[in-house]
Amino acid sequence: MTLRGENLIGAEARRGTEAAFRAVEAATGQALEPDFPGASRGDLDRACALAEAAFDTFRETDPEARAGFLEAIAANILEIGDDLVTRCMAETGLPRPRIEGERARTVGQLRLFAGVVREGSYVEARIDPALPDRKPLPRPDLRLRRIAVGPVAVFGASNFPLAFSVAGGDTASALAAGCPVVVKAHPAHPGTSELVGRAVQKAVASCGLPEGTFSLLFDAGQSIGQGLVADPRIAAIGFTGSRRGGTALMAIAAGRPSPIPVYAEMSSINPVLLFPGALAARGAAIGKAFAASLTLGAGQFCTNPGLILALPGPGLDAFLEAAGAALRESPAATMLTPGIQRAYREAVARVAGHAAVTRIAEGAEGGATQGRATLFAADSDVFLADPELQEEMFGASGLVVRCADFAAMRAVLERLEGQLTASLHLAPEDHAAARDLLPLLERRVGRILVDGFGTGVEVAHAMVHGGPYPATSDGRTTSVGSLAIDRFLRPVSYQDVPDALLPAALQAANPQGLPRRIDGTPERR
Repeated sequence: MTLRGENLIGAEARRGTEAAFRAVEAATGQALEPDFPGASRGDLDRACALAEAAFDTFRETDPEARAGFLEAIAANILEIGDDLVTRCMAETGLPRPRIEGERARTVGQLRLFAGVVREGSYVEARIDPALPDRKPLPRPDLRLRRIAVGPVAVFGASNFPLAFSVAGGDTASALAAGCPVVVKAHPAHPGTSELVGRAVQKAVASCGLPEGTFSLLFDAGQSIGQGLVADPRIAAIGFTGSRRGGTALMAIAAGRPSPIPVYAEMSSINPVLLFPGALAARGAAIGKAFAASLTLGAGQFCTNPGLILALPGPGLDAFLEAAGAALRESPAATMLTPGIQRAYREAVARVAGHAAVTRIAEGAEGGATQGRATLFAADSDVFLADPELQEEMFGASGLVVRCADFAAMRAVLERLEGQLTASLHLAPEDHAAARDLLPLLERRVGRILVDGFGTGVEVAHAMVHGGPYPATSDGRTTSVGSLAIDRFLRPVSYQDVPDALLPAALQAANPQGLPRRIDGTPERR
């Protein structure tokens, strides 16, 4: 498929008129063709106007039609074939198996939400029939459903060029909710974004949907992204990236005459708790598994295990020896962008320069585009005394914090900011100590897992990929799994509205066959 460097605005494809940029081949630093001229403010205005015009029609599409649209996007992405994989590999430096796996995840997300739309319970249809004879006052007829919030702006992520980008989880869940989407492509992988964007645009046309259902804009700077958040026609934002970027968008959204929610996934160091029984039984094995998780994808995962908490002893020594040996053998890995690689090296140098932090191991030195795995260690009192040690090192680096006892471990956990995940490695004799810490962990993280690591987020109904601030801007939500649709819906109640004027979901005949609650009890279908 030929890349043209064009913005996709509704049904149109047009070259931008602002400063052009090119993708950079991650492994070599060489510029890739074609160039991508940035969208203008006029392009942004056109995309938002089309999205607003499409909204009322698209949000009321029949469930089967909307589910079919999501499935058409998935089929179109697969139809691109190897062109998508090779371009994505070039732009990100990620290996073929990772890209092919991420493509499968992206397709799986779209199909998951197609099932959510068909099943229909996300609408939360509720009916409380009128009680005209109730004393002392009659009850009116009350009916409730959830509707789409409006057009959504989605920001492509640097580290997931497919699963958190143009047709990723934010886009899939917003479209499933009935929200038109305007995507601001990430400048690190514009070719990948154009290929996927054309797959979505093609599905809009083939399914006969309003052209404003989807648009894709390019910009190497911040103007278009800031403009999208500020545009009064945009009703919500989906963002995955740095804390600095996320909080900047939150400030713009909060400063609007009508503020809107920004669902931002930002930073997390994902604590790993190693309990004594588990370390005594399999410390070396845990250390080796940890090293594999830490270096996966050059450590460029939001769920990377960046903080390890453990009590001193022979088990921790075995863990450190095995993890260190594995890391020393790990080759340097190409990072996503020169900016990410530079920030990673600066973060590692900052921690390495701390007088009370010890370097345990480091991997092979790499080239100008690569990152080197590193493992540090410090005592808990050192960690507690320096808030900078809690900052995310976005790459294959971790910090082991030695805790004299469980009270010290609790003190560290109490000081932690909100996190996406926490991992516990346990033996049966550790259960009592773990049970004591679980309530604290529930307040700090979105996902708790045992005998594993947070890298690897299953797309499923029970998954939570979120957590208290600053892991995300709203810890009540998730960006992965079927509950991600909740971010883009709001409840509307209808009181004494004639059946002929009610939406299909609330009509007496229930023509769409949706699951509903009548007086709080599930309706028999």
